[in-house]
Amino acid sequence: MRNGPLGTVALAAVLVLVGCGSAAGPESSPDGGNKLVVWDWKSGDPAAAAYVEEAKTDFARKHPDVTVEFVAQPFDQYYTLLGAAIQAGKGPDVMLFNGGGQLRDRVDALVPLDDHVAEDRDRLSGWDAFTEDGRTYAAPVTLQGHPIYYNEELYERAGLDPDRPPATWNEFVSGCTTIREKTGATCFALGNKEGIGIQFFLSGLGSGALTDQEYDDWIAGPRNWTSPNMRRLFQLWTDTDGAGLNNEGANSTAMFNDSFALFSSGKAAHVIGLMSDVGHWKDFGEFLDPGDVGVMRAPVITAGATPSLPYDGGIGYAVARWTADPHLAADLVRSLTSRDALAAFHTGAGAIAADTAIDVSEAGPAAAAIVSEIESGEPALHVALSSTTLDLMGRLSQQLLSGSVTVEEALSQLAASDEGG
Repeated sequence: MRNGPLGTVALAAVLVLVGCGSAAGPESSPDGGNKLVVWDWKSGDPAAAAYVEEAKTDFARKHPDVTVEFVAQPFDQYYTLLGAAIQAGKGPDVMLFNGGGQLRDRVDALVPLDDHVAEDRDRLSGWDAFTEDGRTYAAPVTLQGHPIYYNEELYERAGLDPDRPPATWNEFVSGCTTIREKTGATCFALGNKEGIGIQFFLSGLGSGALTDQEYDDWIAGPRNWTSPNMRRLFQLWTDTDGAGLNNEGANSTAMFNDSFALFSSGKAAHVIGLMSDVGHWKDFGEFLDPGDVGVMRAPVITAGATPSLPYDGGIGYAVARWTADPHLAADLVRSLTSRDALAAFHTGAGAIAADTAIDVSEAGPAAAAIVSEIESGEPALHVALSSTTLDLMGRLSQQLLSGSVTVEEALSQLAASDEGG
C-alpha cells in the first residue's frame, strides 16, 4: 500500500480517529501533562497486552507526567491511513513499521534515531531492516523470518525420518510424493490471495537457489532478476503448483490464516511461515503436538548454494518528524524495545524478540531450532525490495499461477520496476 492521495473524507477520518499529536506540540492530557500517541496494529491484540503494559510502565518511570495512548489500526488499512497522516503532516508521534520497503519508502516523514538508540545497538538485532542511506529510522521489536516448517508426524506416517528432513530439492519432491501417497497430505500449504505467498517462497527457498555471491549481490544491489538461478526459482513457483504440490486454489486461499490452518490441521506437510507474529511455531503448536512441529533449512536447488535462515528486523517503532519533542518520543521507542517488554512479547505472542538474550528455552523445540540459526542467518530476499516492487511481484505471482504471464515476462517487468535491479 503506497502513499497515495486519499479523499478528504478519509483524511478527516484519520485525524479525528487518533486525537493525535502535531507539530504544535504533544497533546495535553487531562492531568495537565503531555500525551504521546502511538499507531500500530499490535496493541489491540490480547496476546500483546502484557508487552504494551510493560512498555508503558517502563516509560512512566522516566516520564510520569506524560500519557501514552495506543491506537490499534487494522493492518489491511494501516499503510493507507498512515500515508494520509503523512500527507497532512499531522498524525501519531510514534508509529509501527514492518522492516524493509514499507519503512524505507517513508523515511522523509521520520526522525533519524541513531543518536537516541546508540545504547541499544549491541543489545538488539535486526537494525538493517530499519535503515536507509546509513541512518536508522526505527528500533526493532522482533526478528522476522521465513522458516520452512514441517509436520514430523506426517513424515513418520509416510515412513520418512523426521530427524533427517530432505537436503536437496529432488529429495524434497520425492518425499512429498511419498507423503501424498501414504497420507493424502499435499506438500505445501500456500495462500496467495493477498499476493504475498511469493514473498515467502522467494525468501524461504532463495538461499537454496542462489549462490552466496548472488545472494549478497541481491541484498546489496544491483539485483539480477534474469539470472539462471533466479529464473529457476520463479519457474519452481509455477511448477510446484502445476505439479500439484500446493493445495488447490492457492490464488483464492488467504495466507492469513487459511493456508496456515491447512498446515495446522495436517492437510499439508510443509508451510513457509513466519518466526514471529502469526503463522509461526507458537500458533502451530496450539493445534499440533509442539514436538511434531519441525523446522528445516531450504533444500539445495542449485549446487554450491548455502541454505540459511532468512530473517531481518521484523517490526519496529519509529518517530514522526512532526512530533514536538523527538527525544521524548524516542524515549518511548526505547521503552517499547526494553528487555522486560520484549520478554513479555515473547511469552504472550510467541515473538522472537530483537533482544536475543531473552530466554526461549521454555518455548519448545521449533523456537529453539529457529533461534539457533540466527547467528548464521542471512537477510530475507524480499525485504530488500521496495513496496512498489513487492506490490508488482504479488500481482505477477497470481498471474504466474493462473498462466496469464510467463516467467520471462514477469521477471522482465520486475527488473524494470526494481530500482536496485
